[in-house]
Amino acid sequence: MNAAAAHAVHDSSEVASARRAVLDLVGRLGFSEERAGQAALIVTELGTNLAKHARNGEMVLRTIQANGGAAPEGIEILAIDRGPGMPDVPRAREDGYSTAGTLGHGLGSIERQSDFFQIYSQPSGTVAVAQLWSERRPLAARQPLYQIGAVLVSHPGEMICGDAWGWAMRDDRFAIMVADGLGHGLLAHEAADAAIAIFYRDHEASPSRLIADVHAALRPTRGAAVATVAVDTDRGVATFCGVGNIGAALVSADGSRHGMVSQNGTAGHMASRIHEFSYPLPSRPMIVMYSDGLGSQWDLAAYPGVSTRHPSVIAGILYRDFSRRRDDVTVVVAKPR
Repeated sequence: MNAAAAHAVHDSSEVASARRAVLDLVGRLGFSEERAGQAALIVTELGTNLAKHARNGEMVLRTIQANGGAAPEGIEILAIDRGPGMPDVPRAREDGYSTAGTLGHGLGSIERQSDFFQIYSQPSGTVAVAQLWSERRPLAARQPLYQIGAVLVSHPGEMICGDAWGWAMRDDRFAIMVADGLGHGLLAHEAADAAIAIFYRDHEASPSRLIADVHAALRPTRGAAVATVAVDTDRGVATFCGVGNIGAALVSADGSRHGMVSQNGTAGHMASRIHEFSYPLPSRPMIVMYSDGLGSQWDLAAYPGVSTRHPSVIAGILYRDFSRRRDDVTVVVAKPR
């Protein structure tokens, strides 16, 4: 099974494929029979709603971790469509409410089965996110200042994704790396995966040191575009270093954005200059990083209220509306709580 596939859901026959995919995923994560049944129900209800009421529906699955690290601890399910939207989201979450042309039936059931559930809807489309951990988690007394969300989808037709990303977080610092292996398929995946392995080993190092280490480690591979950001939340500073065409931006609450600078080259082959840049974060902006499978002409100001939503919802919107649909694509969003 391709764990990075986007599962199209245009009719009821395609819901079963998404359900099989999530059962395979939670089986590999060691979910109990009860929790696996909950995951299957969530996908079935979301998929059925897409098939009945939405246009161009798709579902994206991924594993999730509480504070970064390579070991997955749960799953996230994104249901994405292009309309017609939900005119009354609170009422649609009530049991028994369903209206033709809206995503209504089953939302109350999805919310009860999920550990976290959220919806963002406009006439142009809806994104819903559900999270389920392998075991129910107690609510932490203290939450990190930022939360991380993402979408990772492979090149259409490929069984493996040539992009990869990773993150790590502690109380006063978090770091993210995005890697895009040259081309797509297995060799691209090997290069991107090697970069993320270096990140998980040395994520406390400075971004320039990390990129230099990745550049050296990727010499036997096809090479990759790679970028990393480290955010000191106490000092309010983001330090960024990148080689190649990984996009990165700081996004203010009003939607305005400031790009972070990558240098030309390909990690593992040509990186004549590895230099990091520091950016002050006086108002705790959102951070968006993305591979070149996503177009760069996006504007979050066009989505009223989206800054209040979970970062995976924001990543899902950007994927839906700006993915080139002819390459691997990664979108990672770090958002202040």
